[in-house]
Amino acid sequence: MTEEKFDAIVIGAGMAGNAAAYTMASRGLKVLQLERGEYPGSKNVQGAIMYSNMLEKIIPDFRDDAPLERHLIEQRFWMMDDTSHIGMQYRSDDFNESRHNRYTVIRAQFDKWFSRKVREAGATVLCETTVTELARDSDGKVIGVLTDRTGDMILADVVVLAEGVNGLLGTRAGLRETPKPQNVALAVKEMHFLPEEVIDQRFGLKANEGCVIEAAGTISRSMAGLAFLYTNKESISIGIGCLVSDFAATMESPYELLESFKNHPSIRTLIAGSEVKEYAAHLIPEGGYRAIPQLFGNGWVVVGDAAQLNNAVHREGSNLAMTSGRLAGEAIFLVRKGGRPMTKENLALYKSMLDKSFVIKDLRKYKDMPALLHTNSRNFFTTYPQLLSQAAQNFMRVDSTPKLDKERATTAAFIKARSRWGLVGDAVRLAFAWR
Repeated sequence: MTEEKFDAIVIGAGMAGNAAAYTMASRGLKVLQLERGEYPGSKNVQGAIMYSNMLEKIIPDFRDDAPLERHLIEQRFWMMDDTSHIGMQYRSDDFNESRHNRYTVIRAQFDKWFSRKVREAGATVLCETTVTELARDSDGKVIGVLTDRTGDMILADVVVLAEGVNGLLGTRAGLRETPKPQNVALAVKEMHFLPEEVIDQRFGLKANEGCVIEAAGTISRSMAGLAFLYTNKESISIGIGCLVSDFAATMESPYELLESFKNHPSIRTLIAGSEVKEYAAHLIPEGGYRAIPQLFGNGWVVVGDAAQLNNAVHREGSNLAMTSGRLAGEAIFLVRKGGRPMTKENLALYKSMLDKSFVIKDLRKYKDMPALLHTNSRNFFTTYPQLLSQAAQNFMRVDSTPKLDKERATTAAFIKARSRWGLVGDAVRLAFAWR
């Protein structure tokens, strides 16, 4: 392979890497994809949500054979204290349309399927191959990679870095800084297996319908974090994630946090009697718009989690990854089609296309939200969940206390916890961060 040159080398076979490799290979480019795992998806035992609109733009007929679990018809948002939850849910039969909007998937299966599509499109995929270094010419332009296979150089006109949030290769090459602990979350997940009919009964589902629960509150022990539960066909993905900086400051155990969430009264009955077969931990980019690194340079572009493209407010990651991979592939194809070199000036097309997409527009909209939640985590993840729970209980509990006294007690509790100016300040800061 030392004498063979590729149009593009893609590092990584996750959502972003597969999207980039497929987009270029299906347009006739000579593509090499390198994955350090035993097979694509081997490092991803967890379940996840896949957004169909973004995959349709890459593989329109993906529903014909993709390993999909359930299509989601219901979303629940919970604010939890130690013994209760208050929240909202949205369920609609409109989501039973023939071209469903969202699916749960098992990443180990889905990534393997996506990689097969990449091969069928004409790309060369090498697994169990770690890229150790980016190769450069005398002017500093990236011209290929070195791997742990033989140490020989593999040449390419452009390298797509889809190596995940850690991005050690890009960091070592000086293309970006090491992600800051406050911009990265550590999430732990378990897979709980139950018969399909039991899952249907407990969540009020039928015929491959699915439900998602996302929860915040005291379950994260004053840290900025989120817990989640996804229904698969015969399993439930359940987990919780918090900022790495908060774990370091509090010395809380991620595993103990997950155990506490699983034993919460609102969750315990949903997974009762299940068999736990898989446990995993992984990092998630949470810094948002302000944490995005340089996305292109001479002979390289970066996509997906490696580019910090994750919308924490709406819990969206895979759709941003697939879209960034697709747009990178399209930009590279257009540069190649125009007979132009893969320079920084020409690869700026990728950034221009990304800026016009929902990816950057959404991240820019919430650019101040990560910092707000991080610096006010105790209020938003402990104080307010407790206050809301007590307010709901005061409203629901029927006893001899006059309703006016209950309303006054609830108001007094909010003022005592945050003060009037504190409540106004929190509302204003949240409104500005949400705009």
